[in-house]
Amino acid sequence: MLEAALRDGAKSEYALQAAIAALHARAGRAEDTDWMQISRLYVALLQKQPTSVVQLNLAAAVAMAEGPAKGLAIIDELEAKGDLAGYHLLPAAKADLLRREGRWVEAADAYRQALALVTNDPERRYLARRLEEVEQARIK
Repeated sequence: MLEAALRDGAKSEYALQAAIAALHARAGRAEDTDWMQISRLYVALLQKQPTSVVQLNLAAAVAMAEGPAKGLAIIDELEAKGDLAGYHLLPAAKADLLRREGRWVEAADAYRQALALVTNDPERRYLARRLEEVEQARIK
């Protein structure tokens, strides 16, 4: 039904969000996700809903589809705008992409920034584990 609605021109932000969710749900694993299609949907969503959070989600999808460097370029733009200052998911996303590129020192710094901003314990524990991983990788 969703695919038919999109084909027929239903391009509201809700239809786009539903399409993104459907593509995530369809994939059994992150590696099986159609990240290129999700990236295209986020580009369309950004036109309907031009927020920095949507742009951050686009950065994550682009990183999965085209590599961490492409996602980092979008994150750099977001940092320059300053709209997400104080939002822990910005440095957390940056840290993950830096980690995936093997840029351990920068990744550790970004994880520390995210840890300073995060307010819930499960996310704090996750970020702390990731920080420990990059610090160990840096030592090796």
